Amino acid sequence: MPEFYMYWISTALLSVLYFASAAIYVTKRDWVRQVLAELGYTAPFLIPFMIVIKILGPVAILSRVSVPLSELAYAGIFFHLLLSGLAHIGIRKPAGALPAAIGLALLVASFMTQNDARDMPSPYVQAAAL
Repeated sequence: MPEFYMYWISTALLSVLYFASAAIYVTKRDWVRQVLAELGYTAPFLIPFMIVIKILGPVAILSRVSVPLSELAYAGIFFHLLLSGLAHIGIRKPAGALPAAIGLALLVASFMTQNDARDMPSPYVQAAAL
């Protein structure tokens, strides 16, 4: 039973983190562009793309329309958070990596407990637990 609550709390907090980040990308576009430039990313299409990804990833996990799509969203969020944290560490601003570290912890908790809270089990959770 604690795994059930751990899944929903970690998934909800991860979703809030991503939705809040998407909202910041929409409302503070110039500041986001400046931060991305500091990280070495100047691609003009990156911000709209990241807004869409930061919304669709959590939606895929929360809705769980299909297990493979949900697993793909977990993988995408994992790599996004990992690369985001490393980008901040790479420019010697480890405080900027804190949201990514928190997100990774929430993501792992959500992924590892998803079979305890969902009717359609993920075949990858048992493999990860071994």
